[in-house]
Amino acid sequence: MDIEAPEEAKELPKIQRLDESVVNRIAAGEVIQRPVSAVKELVENSLDASSTSISVVVKDGGLKLIQVSDDGHGIRHEDLPILCERHTTSKLSKYEDLQSIKSMGFRGEALASMTYVGHVTVTTITKGQLHGYRVSYRDGMMEHEPKACAAVKGTQIMVENLFYNMIARRKTLQNSADDYTKIVDVLSRFAIHHIDVSFSCRKPFLSLLCYQHGAARADVHSVATSSRLDAIRSVYGLSVARNLIKIEASDNDPSRSVFEMDGFISNSNYVVKKTTMVLFINDRLVECTALKRALEIVYSATLPKASKPFIYMSIILPPEHVDVNVHPTKREVSLLNQEVIIEKIQSLVESMLRNSNDSRTFQEQTVESSPSVPSITNNESHLNPSPSGSKSQKVPVHKMVRTDSSDPAGRLHAYLYKKPQNHLEMNSSLTAVRSSVRQRRNLKETADLTSVQELIDVIDSKCHSGLLDIVRQCTYVGMADDVFALLQHNTHLYLANVVNLSKELMYQQVLRRFAHFNAIQLSESAPLQELIMLALKEEELDLEGNENDDLKMKIAEMNTQLLKQKAEMLEEYFCIFIDSDGNLSRLPILLDQYTPDMDRVPEFLLCLGNDMLHQGSICCFNLGFISLLCHHHLHHCR
Repeated sequence: MDIEAPEEAKELPKIQRLDESVVNRIAAGEVIQRPVSAVKELVENSLDASSTSISVVVKDGGLKLIQVSDDGHGIRHEDLPILCERHTTSKLSKYEDLQSIKSMGFRGEALASMTYVGHVTVTTITKGQLHGYRVSYRDGMMEHEPKACAAVKGTQIMVENLFYNMIARRKTLQNSADDYTKIVDVLSRFAIHHIDVSFSCRKPFLSLLCYQHGAARADVHSVATSSRLDAIRSVYGLSVARNLIKIEASDNDPSRSVFEMDGFISNSNYVVKKTTMVLFINDRLVECTALKRALEIVYSATLPKASKPFIYMSIILPPEHVDVNVHPTKREVSLLNQEVIIEKIQSLVESMLRNSNDSRTFQEQTVESSPSVPSITNNESHLNPSPSGSKSQKVPVHKMVRTDSSDPAGRLHAYLYKKPQNHLEMNSSLTAVRSSVRQRRNLKETADLTSVQELIDVIDSKCHSGLLDIVRQCTYVGMADDVFALLQHNTHLYLANVVNLSKELMYQQVLRRFAHFNAIQLSESAPLQELIMLALKEEELDLEGNENDDLKMKIAEMNTQLLKQKAEMLEEYFCIFIDSDGNLSRLPILLDQYTPDMDRVPEFLLCLGNDMLHQGSICCFNLGFISLLCHHHLHHCR
């Protein structure tokens, strides 16, 4: 029997100290995970340098080139040798400083990490220097002594060939469009929080031809502003900004929580398929999964299925209540009393959304008959009788008219036949439509004054059904001259005086909306006296010199006082709001979705004041405002 010799014991793995270059490269891959990580770190450094303008240029999603330029205080020449060494920083000197850190950077790892996975070039100049310095770095060390160069205020850091020595990482980041989108998203978030800083992000100029075709247009372009809402409108668009609610919360009870929060949240009318949450804690862009989940729960009970919110929040806490050193890329922070803060914010958002539900609106589509398929007149129905129960017959060729300009030349449409209505049915239908329109436009009754209702009755009694049908069913062809327009109705071509039509339209609009006008709210109140003086300066007066100016001033003062005296009547009947100081802040709307030429407001106010002065009544307002809007309407037709 053979006896097997015992196997030799395997040698245990030996613990060894890694080479410093290996350690640095591993750490770099953790800090700079993607190109967007490098951009975020560089932008935060620029903000720490008190920059007011930050420009980012990205090529191939950041793998080929990342260039961040700012106008901050720059880097001292004597600091350049150790600038890109690991754990060199100007933000703190001892560990206790972390308890009160206010800057976004503090570890001194970001720039060093970039030099281990890319080629870094720094150009900088400080205040008072006659020239700047440029130096390149690799593996944390300078490749050469700083060279003097021309430079503009601030610092420019250029990172080229990112992850050139990490083949696996580079292969997973080949989708440059995806990485560029992430970079644009990060810059957009910084732009709406740091509203005192201008941001831009674009791809580099490829060639003169590309430039001419707009290839270098900035994908993020924000300017410094005093309004957070304006910044959001500039970056994320009007559709987001118009559906936001201002939100504020705070707590100053040391036993529970100490914080201040302000921001904007979307209301119930905002409908998208992806949540956008922009969260800054102590001016640091971070993520908070717990807070995001809590707010999504609130919105899921308020918004339609598959709809997600837009949320911007800035939370300020005492620095000692925030632990910023919990994530390699500083993407997350740890808060003291986090559950209490989240619960308070969640309750406030839920309350505000519940109140906003009262004003919720829905978009609707109205399906209208094609203009190329009008109803047939009574005369035509006699010419083309339709047997009982049979389908619509083909329209004779001489009755076909092409009115759709998008159709190919020579193509004609057959028109649909509708059952003729007798005279009573037509009048009943017309009355119902008018009543519906009035109720929809005005929640109150159309006219509260008997005299106004009498004028409306006169218009209705003089209404010509044939002309009414022509105006309703006609197709606009074009302007024959400054006054007459060509209108097509069925097989007939009409020449219409649009000036007279416009005046009649405005007159009827004034009567039917009397005391119930919608309003144009001016962004800033305008002094009446200054507006009237503008109108007077455009008129030609015979007087000259100081006497002329004195007369204008007296006219302006007299008209202003008269309009202030009639302010209550103007607001009640015509939605013209004039405050006690003589400032105009609101004007009426006669045509929906149309804003008149504001350059004509001074002329309108002068005419209104003069007519009221001479006639002693408000009735002249109608003709003054009608004339003003008729001019704009005619200008629009041209």
